[in-house]
Amino acid sequence: MASGHRARLSIHIVSAPLSTATDSYAPRSGDASYDVLSYDLDLTYRVRTNRLSGRARIHAVAHKPPAIVECDLVGLRATKVRVDDASRVTFAHGQRSLRVTLPRTMAVGEKFSVDVEYAGAPAPRRSRWGTIGWEELDDGAIVASQPTGAPTWFPCNGRPGNRATYRMAITVDEGYAVAASGKPVSMTKTGGRTRWEFASDLPMATYLAAVHIGRYRESKIGERIRVVRPPALAAAASFAFSETPVMLDVFEHAFGPYPQEACTIVVTADELEIPLEAQGLVVFGANHLAPDSHRLVAHELAHQWFGNSVGIGHWRDIWLNEGFACYAEWLWAEASDRSTIDRKAASHYARLAELPQDLVLRDPGPELMFDDRVYKRGALTLYALRYEIGDSRFDTLVRTWCERYRHALVATDDFISLAEEISGRDLGEFFTRWLRDPALPPLPASHGH
Repeated sequence: MASGHRARLSIHIVSAPLSTATDSYAPRSGDASYDVLSYDLDLTYRVRTNRLSGRARIHAVAHKPPAIVECDLVGLRATKVRVDDASRVTFAHGQRSLRVTLPRTMAVGEKFSVDVEYAGAPAPRRSRWGTIGWEELDDGAIVASQPTGAPTWFPCNGRPGNRATYRMAITVDEGYAVAASGKPVSMTKTGGRTRWEFASDLPMATYLAAVHIGRYRESKIGERIRVVRPPALAAAASFAFSETPVMLDVFEHAFGPYPQEACTIVVTADELEIPLEAQGLVVFGANHLAPDSHRLVAHELAHQWFGNSVGIGHWRDIWLNEGFACYAEWLWAEASDRSTIDRKAASHYARLAELPQDLVLRDPGPELMFDDRVYKRGALTLYALRYEIGDSRFDTLVRTWCERYRHALVATDDFISLAEEISGRDLGEFFTRWLRDPALPPLPASHGH
């Protein structure tokens, strides 16, 4: 995913190990004293007035002995807080978080729950990466949370390495539909409103949880892909995404089985600057239905493996998400006879060579983490590695990477270690050139992909 977007208006068991530190790129997000195991969200949203009210039940485990815990919450106000069965809990709002005084200091490893009732007019938060979070559309709402936008719609522990399971119920006025992360569970109509419920038993980072609301209708493309779009865009969406089932097959052949519980495409009536991706869900604006948007579809779909399944515990390793997603664009271009991986690599290398050579790929810094050079140099690193170790070993590496770390947290060193394991070689010099040195290494010669 790119750095931000503007609309046209401008449980208890997690399969992945948790990262138990705040992130250096977003040090004011999250609380390292505890890990969230599951979120249970019950939300009501009024489109006409942009009013969100909700209850969040957070199941957590103490990582340190906390007496006070913080939940990231921006622009919304808590009205009531409970911890376990305690009826009287002291809490206070800060600019970026809700501070909750626990009834007692929790022991390390002790599980507890925090119930928060809250409400307000949700809006994007300003960040160094642009405005992110919950945003109104002309007739609905959209969520773009990467990297720190989740607190604009629910209280959370916004560390990228703290993944949890989710249950989400969203009640909206009649005539509106909801698409959200997770698999659909139920839809109930009562009193002129509709309650939509979703659940995910797979671990998910807060920035990958999403809710999208609009006057949508649902259809299917192939057997596995749900398309949620305005009725007026039904034909255009069907045409724009007609190749997506084949794309899914190509990626499954290259990366392994599709790793999510759902594969949903949302199309908004509004125009969006860039597509958005969440876990099991991809969002496009009406302006993304052009025939040449297949590259964007490939990129966002690939994130379901790279970033959403194989996930990073720290933002400094963002190249593992975006480099693979860009490489997947090239893979699809070749599979669909639009270009070749070699031509794509050569073209993007030439562009990068003309840009400043001041970026360190394995730790680009928060200001450059969404720089296009991270995306393209990441993809070129994979291209060069394929040449370095050979096609067969590279293909094995990618599939093993997706299988071994399915719904787990990774870092750059994990990838280096696996590449050396699969290739049987010391690749320290190679990765130093591509990941640690700012200067762009020479592009390997074409080898007939």
